[in-house]
Amino acid sequence: MTTSNRQIRLARRPVGEVLPEDWAHGAEPVPAPGEGEFLGRTRFLSLDPAMRGWLDDRPSYLPPVGLGEVMRAGSVVEVVESNHPEFRVGDHVAGVFGVQEYAVSNGRGATKVDPALAPLSTYLGALGMPGMTAYFGLLEVGALKEGETVVVSGAAGAVGSLVGQIAKVKGCRVVGIAGGPAKCAVLTEELGFDAAIDYRAEDVREALHKHAPGGIDVYFDNVGGEILDAALSRLAMRARVVVCGAISQYNNETAVQGPSNYLALLVRRARMEGFVVFDYARRYAEAAAELAGWIGEGRITVKEHVVDGGIDDFPATLGMLFRGENTGKLVLRLN
Repeated sequence: MTTSNRQIRLARRPVGEVLPEDWAHGAEPVPAPGEGEFLGRTRFLSLDPAMRGWLDDRPSYLPPVGLGEVMRAGSVVEVVESNHPEFRVGDHVAGVFGVQEYAVSNGRGATKVDPALAPLSTYLGALGMPGMTAYFGLLEVGALKEGETVVVSGAAGAVGSLVGQIAKVKGCRVVGIAGGPAKCAVLTEELGFDAAIDYRAEDVREALHKHAPGGIDVYFDNVGGEILDAALSRLAMRARVVVCGAISQYNNETAVQGPSNYLALLVRRARMEGFVVFDYARRYAEAAAELAGWIGEGRITVKEHVVDGGIDDFPATLGMLFRGENTGKLVLRLN
């Protein structure tokens, strides 16, 4: 085992787009696990839009990453040393271990995962936080009913691609909004969406009128901004708007653009609700079991964008999210 633990730390708080200069690349000696701890070697790192919010020094559902701290990230590690009775050498464990090659953990918040049941990367995607977010956001917050029309933005991303497929499993009509013909083709030809709207080439309001003529019953929002406004203009009576994220706004250097036609909520007697997936932590096993069943039955297709590289490739890989270069869950696999 190497004696060096390469890490990525936050060097300064980004203003707008995250730049290479916002990160510090460094190394420390590999830590030794103490009593009741294990040492894990990182195999897969999760790249998520929420990371951008963690870099800003403002109140949120989690404290911001501190200057000089190892960047927060979900990952799957392989146990290489252990003084913990529940984690043995060779086990694979999912948790929040940070952007570093090695991490010591006391096991809190860590979950053993089985590479024989699913690829390790899938425990960061369909069977990880994106899967939990899609499942509870759509079924609990969105209160989905069979036969409804669902529209999801960021539909080719880790969460959106699952939202649409879960809605199809539940017997709904699904329209996805994504950027570019290739992503739209994936939605309709591989993932079973009924229609896809290319926001880069189409008038989204007109396309929603075409593909959701009876209105939108559930709008699952991952992008905010102008697309949120367009969806609000097409709500059905008693619609539900699920606020999951707003990736179009994360790099703004000015104030976040809020919905300009929110009175549609009043007219259509609709509701708009935000949520944080951690609120459903006690029910993760329930969701994972059902998602795994649907995957095993072929009713849900797992889409992953796996980048091979090292820890130092984290900043460039993270940037792919905000340029819309990934389809499905973005993961960095460490060489």
